[in-house]
Amino acid sequence: MIRYLTESDVQKLLTMPIALQAMEEVHKALAEKRAIDVPRARIHLRQGTQHVLQAAAPELGYIGFKYYYSRPTGRSFYVHLMRIEEGNLEAIIEAAWMSMLRTGAASGVATDHLANPDASVLGQIGAGYQSISQLEAVCKVRKIKAVKVFARSKDKLVAYCEKMSRMTGVEVRPAESAEAAVRGSHVVNVITKSSEPVLKGEWLEPGQHVNAAGSNALTRREIDDATVKKCDVITVDGRGTARNECGDLLSSVEKGWLRWDHLTEIGEVITKKAPGRTSAKQITLYESHGMGAQDLWIGAKAVALSRERGVGTDLPVGNFALRT
Repeated sequence: MIRYLTESDVQKLLTMPIALQAMEEVHKALAEKRAIDVPRARIHLRQGTQHVLQAAAPELGYIGFKYYYSRPTGRSFYVHLMRIEEGNLEAIIEAAWMSMLRTGAASGVATDHLANPDASVLGQIGAGYQSISQLEAVCKVRKIKAVKVFARSKDKLVAYCEKMSRMTGVEVRPAESAEAAVRGSHVVNVITKSSEPVLKGEWLEPGQHVNAAGSNALTRREIDDATVKKCDVITVDGRGTARNECGDLLSSVEKGWLRWDHLTEIGEVITKKAPGRTSAKQITLYESHGMGAQDLWIGAKAVALSRERGVGTDLPVGNFALRT
């Protein structure tokens, strides 16, 4: 039978610490060639766009995919997990919240491996839905004492800061500008849907770590050329995904400052296959786009917990696998 998990089920099962562990594991597995990831494919229609991310994790026993359909009025997210040996579909997971959680956790893992150990001030540009886990994850991996957030909507920003202060136990306050959010911060999160840079390199200071998580299409761009040139270490979640989707780095590649195949992956930093930060004064950048392997890993944890705790619904289908 297929285990079906709703958004509500997933929120009962997964926490940020679990997500951080999953993202650490999956990127280590990718770096050690123990997992396979296929970059996102899209079908564009007038009415909306379908996105599909595929992955396989032999050690977990799963192969699967996430698909979501985005349209002007909303999005629908689902993760499907299939057993590699048996060939049956084991789980379908409603995955909007889970996707947000794993994206933030990936930035948290990058922060843990690239930010200075004594980082205590977080600056963030963006206060939308996806920014919730970005802020929470950084607060879980560093002893953050103060957070400054800038967003264009001041009314929404005030409410967001109040909510995140309660969630994290850290003072989260509105910043007067994007520049004010960045200057003086030790970690900087950028999580917007902007097609024009919202972070300028002239604002960056020695020792900062930047998580750029909003540019997952070549038409999106959150950071300018000066930011890229100022960063001493640039790491991505996956080179193949970055080549297809990193609008932040596209300009630098086209100008010959960077090469896609020379980029470092965060898993390589985790496994010491590539250097991360080597001095306290370096500026480091993590470019996050989202990977099917991340969805597979955190989805597997959700399914395991659901069976352990009796959460979710078993559908009377899913045992079929054509035998030859």
